[in-house]
Amino acid sequence: MHMAASESPLLLIVDDEVNVTRTLQMVFERHGYRVKTALSCADALKKLGENGESFDAVITDLNMERADIGLNVARAARKLKSKPAVIICTGYASVSNSQSALEMHVDYLAIKPVDLEQLLSAVHRLITLRANALNGGVK
Repeated sequence: MHMAASESPLLLIVDDEVNVTRTLQMVFERHGYRVKTALSCADALKKLGENGESFDAVITDLNMERADIGLNVARAARKLKSKPAVIICTGYASVSNSQSALEMHVDYLAIKPVDLEQLLSAVHRLITLRANALNGGVK
């Protein structure tokens, strides 16, 4: 099914800190995105599994109820037919979790405190690239 070009991109923002999800939601909605939020890995997996939702990008915290659990969200997003862009945010980048993110072909790794301007431009760039790829690379 093809998305109408006029429909604004849909993001899933996952973080166990309510103030973080609210802030990111406000920022992205102000820039014309539609946003759903999840406060845990389980909640995110449930939202990713819901039929009918086709996320353009998933932004997930890495460490929530457990260390590196955000990788589970990234992994689930990677398996979706709609192939959303995957962005991981972490305050604790380590060699092993960065390596895991790379191996999983995560699209962007943001270090907390997240620079909102950089995150906005990364998400915009990734969604544009994704749209071009989905449309058969049409320029």
